[in-house]
Amino acid sequence: MTPQEDDALKTVSLISYILHLIVAVSAVVPGAQMGPVLLLVALIVDMVKRQDAQGTWHETHFRYRIRSVLWAAGLYLITAPLWFLFLFPGWFAWLGISVWFLYRIVWGMVCLNRQQPIEL
Repeated sequence: MTPQEDDALKTVSLISYILHLIVAVSAVVPGAQMGPVLLLVALIVDMVKRQDAQGTWHETHFRYRIRSVLWAAGLYLITAPLWFLFLFPGWFAWLGISVWFLYRIVWGMVCLNRQQPIEL
């Protein structure tokens, strides 16, 4: 892998992590409608660029982000009815999911900055 390709993958990863950060924070902010759209955009970017990272230390970051998004999206969907039935339990559930998601994103960004693979 050339240094330019490595830098390109690192840039894609950084952009994806930033989109994930926005989603995690907006999940608990009332009226933040862009969260699901950004989550979908980040997932598509990661799935498309994952092939470019195959065989490099970046590969673990793409797999990590894809798994994080799928788990977070599933948990948000499962707990969404709590918002309609009971406001506060729904908010606490989403807060918990967002904190977990935020932790994974920050840890991923730390490893990316160190140019280390994510240990799964």
